[in-house]
Amino acid sequence: MTTHDLTRHFPVDQDHLERLHARLERDAQAGDLLDIAYRTVDSAVGPLLLAATPRGMLRVAFANEDHDSVLQNLAQRISPRVLEAPARLDSIARQLDEYFTGRRHNFDVALDWSLSHGFRRTVLEQLNADIGYGATVSYATLARLSGSPKAVRAVGTACATNPIPIFVPCHRVIRSDGTAGAYRGGTAAKRVLLDLERVR
Repeated sequence: MTTHDLTRHFPVDQDHLERLHARLERDAQAGDLLDIAYRTVDSAVGPLLLAATPRGMLRVAFANEDHDSVLQNLAQRISPRVLEAPARLDSIARQLDEYFTGRRHNFDVALDWSLSHGFRRTVLEQLNADIGYGATVSYATLARLSGSPKAVRAVGTACATNPIPIFVPCHRVIRSDGTAGAYRGGTAAKRVLLDLERVR
């Protein structure tokens, strides 16, 4: 029997499904069974998948990434207890909205660094701490700030694999010649973010 056959014989009531999901979300929260909450939000760079643990923001995925694959990867690497729970990310979504409308220049969001290790994490922490809104830094300068001046390629890899873009602002890292360079969300998204912060 196909899904179509099942739907024809057993009609789905969308309101009923939403009530069941809300109950599942409440029970998972109450039983401390929810390790990764996620939701999607619309933004100036397209739909974003946001995923967080109780420790903080874990993953941001752009529209050019397969959100289902991202969630599967999180289930394998962090915990299989993953659930769409938008309310848990309301504050984060609100801050993102304020950022994209120019009303916020800094995020007040705890970060979960579980997906970043070694030198990559060092680079991202340095970037997060030292490169503020409206500023840019070259890959070479970020390598020097991170304690390894010759590790320019490794800095590029750290930025390309940054699991928490926008919050950890790898869009502010540009090439030494002043061009934007590559970005996990695509070069158009990087330009939107730089323009939003009025970086020319």
